[in-house]
Amino acid sequence: MIRRYAHKLELFSMWLMVFGVAALCQPWVLLLHSYGATIILAGLILFNIFSRFKPPQTKLSQNAEHSSAD
Repeated sequence: MIRRYAHKLELFSMWLMVFGVAALCQPWVLLLHSYGATIILAGLILFNIFSRFKPPQTKLSQNAEHSSAD
């Protein structure tokens, strides 16, 4: 089931890293600035996990593989 949402979770983790960089660069909210590096690290760990999952093959891609092998 997680393979089904791996691409979306990978995109989420990239945006989480971008948010962490923005949190580090902003001077207004001390809480965000304090946890900016932690947010970046969490996004990096999630990206490393979810980028390893291959998306499930659809019937169209399976048929294309079989027809190109012939």
